[in-house]
Amino acid sequence: MVARIVKGSSLCRSLNYNEQKLKQGHAELILAANYAKDAELLSFRDKLHRLTHQARLNERVKANSVHLSLNFDPKEKLTREKLQCIAERYMEKIGFGKQPYLVYRHNDAGHPHIHILTTNIEADGKRIDMNNIGRNQSEKARKLIAEEFRLISPECKRLIQKLGLSPDNEYALRPVNVVKVQYGKSETKRAIQNVVDHVMNNFKYTSLHEFNAVLKLYNVMADRGEKESLMNKNKGLTYRILNENGNKIGVPIKASAFYNKPTLKNLELKFIQNEELRLQYAKRLRTYIDWSLQKGSSLQSFSDRLKKENIVVMARQNADGRIYGMTFIDLKTKCVFNGSDLGKRYSANAIMEKCHEIKNIHQQKIKQQPADKYPHQNSLNQHLQQSKLQNEMKQEKEIGPMHLKLLDELLRTERIYENLPWELRQKKRLRKKLKPN
Repeated sequence: MVARIVKGSSLCRSLNYNEQKLKQGHAELILAANYAKDAELLSFRDKLHRLTHQARLNERVKANSVHLSLNFDPKEKLTREKLQCIAERYMEKIGFGKQPYLVYRHNDAGHPHIHILTTNIEADGKRIDMNNIGRNQSEKARKLIAEEFRLISPECKRLIQKLGLSPDNEYALRPVNVVKVQYGKSETKRAIQNVVDHVMNNFKYTSLHEFNAVLKLYNVMADRGEKESLMNKNKGLTYRILNENGNKIGVPIKASAFYNKPTLKNLELKFIQNEELRLQYAKRLRTYIDWSLQKGSSLQSFSDRLKKENIVVMARQNADGRIYGMTFIDLKTKCVFNGSDLGKRYSANAIMEKCHEIKNIHQQKIKQQPADKYPHQNSLNQHLQQSKLQNEMKQEKEIGPMHLKLLDELLRTERIYENLPWELRQKKRLRKKLKPN
């Protein structure tokens, strides 16, 4: 479980955000704590009036709106009742147990999460101190709740990554089930949010290019705009949907408009963290690349062999069709490497040269194979043997196999002694009779 706390100056704006999700069918009000009515009976005015009435008890405090969110792992199966208990325990642990608050369950992302709206003004007009609340009260509450309700924690994820467990291991965390985004068939922002959230938190990339290489597998792209544009100079970032041909379509959405804030600034922090995390998986990738190069004589066969090992090869081409770069995406270890980062012999030029070299070796072997000296004579012999066999089969069909065998034995010229005793096979010798004296 991961908690996020945001302070603001407008309770109405925070409530409107959740109520709009409610109208769109992407949220559900599951709890109204310390309200006079049940959650199902509250109108928009009832919800807002209870919060603003208490906030006015201390008008000196301008930032009187508190908007929290509790985010859970995609693998978690949380019921409405369990989320209610988690919300109540969390608010109690951070000192907001007696405050009026509303709990919304959202279903517009790839992971289960809830939003909690409340105020930091107590019933007696005092202000709840929120300095370092995330580091102190919230962090302690998060760990206790994760242990009490047996939730998957970020510490568990880091331990699994450190141990290097495979995704097929029963204790490993399964990634969110991300489907390819198709423009016009799904809600654009929600679909992009699901893909970006999954890639941003699960893959190990060290540049915007590598991050984009994975996003393109799901028809999404992070766009900085033209090099001379104002957005590019100010390090702005938008997200676009790509069609089947890889062309940008639809309206771009700013990175800051998404809940998880996948801005260039936050991505650059990920680049630094992932630099060390992916190093341990580089050896596996080099091994499979070397093996595939020995077997294949073209880029297509090379890519097909790596694909069987869950490794995707993305080649970058210029306008003339020349390949100038390669990116390798290991879907098993969730690591992304540019070819040159693995070493000089894994760059695009080196791999293409190796493919051409293997192709030439194969062609030389074919040329060196010994050819028949008399191909016409061989074909004539084969024709004669085939004719002889056909004639024998024709005779056997006309005369019959038994008669043919008998005829063959009668026409044989050599003597057959198979059934004669040995004594009779000996030639008689003429002996001279001795005359009696």
